[in-house]
Amino acid sequence: MEQKPTAKILDGAAKEDRKCQESLYKTYYSYGMSICLRYSAHREEALEILHDGFMKLFSHIQQYDRERSFTAWFRKILINAALNHYKKNLKHANQVGLELIPEMPDLQKNIISELEYTHIVTVVQSLPSAYRTVFNLYVMEGYSHEEIADMLEISIGTSKSNLSRARLKLRKMLTPRDHEKAYIRHE
Repeated sequence: MEQKPTAKILDGAAKEDRKCQESLYKTYYSYGMSICLRYSAHREEALEILHDGFMKLFSHIQQYDRERSFTAWFRKILINAALNHYKKNLKHANQVGLELIPEMPDLQKNIISELEYTHIVTVVQSLPSAYRTVFNLYVMEGYSHEEIADMLEISIGTSKSNLSRARLKLRKMLTPRDHEKAYIRHE
């Protein structure tokens, strides 16, 4: 069960009490960074997104419904901060506008389940920003292609294309080297 911030901390943060804000920051830093790392190319970019998210949290904390999950509310703020960062800095970088590319079957689910979380994050971070953003929104957050297209102001086909290309790149990056060599020899 989620441990929510105390009313005293929330009230203090709403009144711009620096100690209360610092308490929230220290408590939720790791959680927030784990989300931001998935949407960024490197740690510095993730930190920038995280700080933007905390600024948004502090300026809108009075809107938090204390009957609901604090982490879910904070997660939504961070995802929106990551999307804003993407739109501001990288909207057209590596974006592919190809129409519907059929999804490939997941042949190597076992490979992903065997990898460490940090390795997976590193591999996802190496994706081009458009692929990484769509991959995270679709696979990790559960948004539909229609919702992603609306959020990123792209077509549904572009969302599907970017997801398909992200999966292909990830599959190549996550394939063991020996398997790759065998695959290349048989082509």
